[in-house]
Formats: sequence, structure tokens, C-alpha cells
Amino acid sequence: MDMQEIIALVKETKAFVENRERAGHIKTKGLADYVTQVDTDIQNFLARELGNRFPAIQFLGEEEGLHEVPGDTYWILDPIDGTTNLIHDYQHSVISLALYEKGEITLGIVYDPFREDVYHAQKGSGSFLNGTPIHVSEAGDLSETIIAVGTSPYDRELAEENFKRIRRVFDHAQDIRRTGTAAMDLAYVACGRTGGFFEPKLSPWDFAAGQLLVKEAGGKVTDFGGKELNFLRRGSVMASNGKLHEELRGLL
Repeated sequence: MDMQEIIALVKETKAFVENRERAGHIKTKGLADYVTQVDTDIQNFLARELGNRFPAIQFLGEEEGLHEVPGDTYWILDPIDGTTNLIHDYQHSVISLALYEKGEITLGIVYDPFREDVYHAQKGSGSFLNGTPIHVSEAGDLSETIIAVGTSPYDRELAEENFKRIRRVFDHAQDIRRTGTAAMDLAYVACGRTGGFFEPKLSPWDFAAGQLLVKEAGGKVTDFGGKELNFLRRGSVMASNGKLHEELRGLL
């Protein structure tokens, strides 16, 4: 499989992202959960183009929701991670594409069309930003780094406990950050901009590509209980450079 061919295909989605008129066509899926015509356009485009190139590989996209996918190999796509940001032209939205093969993620791409940044990884081959190898932070504890957080806005019943977690982490770290896109947050852990990231409930398309970036960059990704992530259901996600994983997990 040619990684550069897939990256080139993903980069074609920039034209959709730049269409502010389409970004204004909004449907509400749930509390604070939106889909724009841009999300739909990108998913339809990539589903069609990937299907043409790799007809044997099935497809799971956010706008279809979680469902049974035939076979054991399929693409996992979030056409826009950070849809609320896109609606407000708060320019932190990315396209996240991963390949699931027989129980594991073997390829991941996170594309930031606003900065023309492409993060990519293949299992066993390292992580890269625009073709240059990246590595997680060298921070030895939370006091030496900043931590990205997610608020799980679709699950407001988790807010009280989650904001307590955020406060506990804030008290130990240099500071916290909130971008509104988990895929970008995981990419930032991979390239060492942050020392870690956590969110109490995410869907597979939010974390599938990003968690591979972190692992291939030398970091660690688990759920809050320290277990491996499940790519077939929603769950908690925490990522770190590895060195501070247990310190962070102890606060969560």
C-alpha cells in the first residue's frame, strides 16, 4: 500500500474544508453534536476514492455511526474532527483516517488543512510530520509539560467528574490545553508539543489514527484503567510520552 498515494488523496479534502458556505449547512445529531455538509462531502469523497483504489477494504465513517462492518479489515474515518470548530471558523479541525486490520491499527493519517500539516504512521515504521520523523516529549513528570484535555461535550453527565480530573492534572502540570479535536491532540502528543492527553469518552474514529501516531513516536496510549483501546466501541482515552503515563493515570 502506497502511503504517499493515500496522503495525496487525503490532502484533496482541503478544498471541501475551505468552503465556508458548505460549513454553514448544519444538522444537529445530538447535544453539541453537529454535522455540516463539509463532513458529508469529505466522507463521500474518501469513501468513493478509497473504494475505487482498494475495493476489498470495507469502510467505517463517523457519519454512518458505529455499526457492524463485514470482514476484519476496514478504513476508519473522521471526515472532520472538530466540526464545532469548523462551524465557527475556529481553525482547529483535522481529517483523521486509519486502517484497521485484524484487531489492530496499521496505518494512521491526521491532516491539518489549515496549517498544511500531515502526520502519518505505519505500524513498525515510526511517526512523521510532513515527512520528518517525530518523537514524544522527553518530560519526566507532569511539572515539566502541558497536558491537552477533552471535555466529552456529547456526554455532559460526565462533566463534573471530568472537570475534577482536569483540575487535579492542572495542579500538577505546567498548564492544560483544549483544542476541541482529539485527533489533533494525539498528533501533538506524538510530536512532543504536549506531554499527554485525556478524554473520558471518544469514538474509534476520534482516536484510531492518533493513537498509532503516539505509539510509533515512542509514547503510550491506554484507557483510563490502563487497558488497550477497543476500536469497535466508545471509551476513555489517555495518551502520554510513556514516562509520565502512570503519574497521569493516577490523577484520572
